[in-house]
Amino acid sequence: MPNPTQSAGISASTSGETGSLRLFVFALFFIFGGITSLNDVLIPKLRELFTLSYGQAMLVQSAFFAAYFVISLPAAGLVRRVGYMRTAVVGLLCMTAGCLLFVPASAYGLFGPFLAAIFVLAAGITTVQVVANPLISLLGPASSASSRLTFAQAFNSLGTTIFPYFGAILILGELAAVDRSQLAGEALLAYTQEATSAVKHAYMGLAAALVVIALAVWQARNLLREAQEDHATDGSTFGPLRHPRFAFGALCIFLYVGAEVAIGSVIVNYLMQPGVLGLALTDAGKHVPYYWGGALVGRFLGTYLLRIIAPGKVLAGAASIAISLLAVSGLSSGALSGYSLLLIGLFNSIMFPTIFTLASEGLGDETAQGSGILCVAIVGGAIVPPLTGVVADWTGLKPALWVPALCYAVIVAFGVYARRPRAAAAATPRES
Repeated sequence: MPNPTQSAGISASTSGETGSLRLFVFALFFIFGGITSLNDVLIPKLRELFTLSYGQAMLVQSAFFAAYFVISLPAAGLVRRVGYMRTAVVGLLCMTAGCLLFVPASAYGLFGPFLAAIFVLAAGITTVQVVANPLISLLGPASSASSRLTFAQAFNSLGTTIFPYFGAILILGELAAVDRSQLAGEALLAYTQEATSAVKHAYMGLAAALVVIALAVWQARNLLREAQEDHATDGSTFGPLRHPRFAFGALCIFLYVGAEVAIGSVIVNYLMQPGVLGLALTDAGKHVPYYWGGALVGRFLGTYLLRIIAPGKVLAGAASIAISLLAVSGLSSGALSGYSLLLIGLFNSIMFPTIFTLASEGLGDETAQGSGILCVAIVGGAIVPPLTGVVADWTGLKPALWVPALCYAVIVAFGVYARRPRAAAAATPRES
């Protein structure tokens, strides 16, 4: 997406207003992170309700992450026209509409309407992210922008840690103890209706909360002084792709998001396997926060490591450990198999911001266009998980872990390739 900050000056008149705006942005990171992670609980629920294959169930992630591909650029254009705060309200209301669409989806009892509701919800989340990512960097001195962004991302991780636990209770609930295969006729219909109602009520509660937040943001819409300029997006939007390092980084964003989401999407079903932990559905869902909680812890540890070790080396090391953990999980059984998969979240923590920074390094005036391309590359979350699901249908969940492992292998290569600053690499003669 073209970075709106390149064409708009912003300011808050008092330090108190700046502090309020930062809290608002931190809240946005918490909300969209948490709602995104609910997909990991929703997928096994819909798979069980509609007797879906793994490949079909992963269409939940396709519907969700396709919104990044479709909505990112229009959302950036909306920021240029109406400003950050008003665009945030639009995003929050779109999220509300997506949550409310779970009501007719539950009434129809069909998988397709659920996918439509998820896409609308994700469109709102994408819009909010377009606002939040650049805005947090602008609310304070440029010298501390990185620390503010890291802190904001910690709120995102906090949301992804908390929401799945309560989602497992609300969405999976006591009905998880019912064996659907033993039901038929009216009993099966009654079970399906009650189970979809649990999903509906959870998202109706989210919708009510989002309306309250949208009203609060609307009341505070004038705290931010914005000087807008009209700049149409031109054909140079994809110009940064001519730089090999940036193009490689964009591919890695695609693969990283795909791998992270694919693993998160299979965790519940993976831990339910007799050869792993053999957990019940709800209990397996309560383990999802360990995966995302690892990212929360790793974000703070990674902030320190990135100060003393070259980011490319940290990235290559983290991706290498992720591959090792996938291999251990796939080749072992019991607790070792289950917890080695959950531990990957810890090493995922630094990958997105590190890839993003290394890819964007040295772009200069093309940084805005580069940010847009990297945002669109998040669509990997719509493609890699279904591919993993199809492989799981053919071979089983354990062999399917090699799909995200291959993604991490490419990231290892990028970390090695980008281990030196771009300027230094450019100045070094090419080895023959």
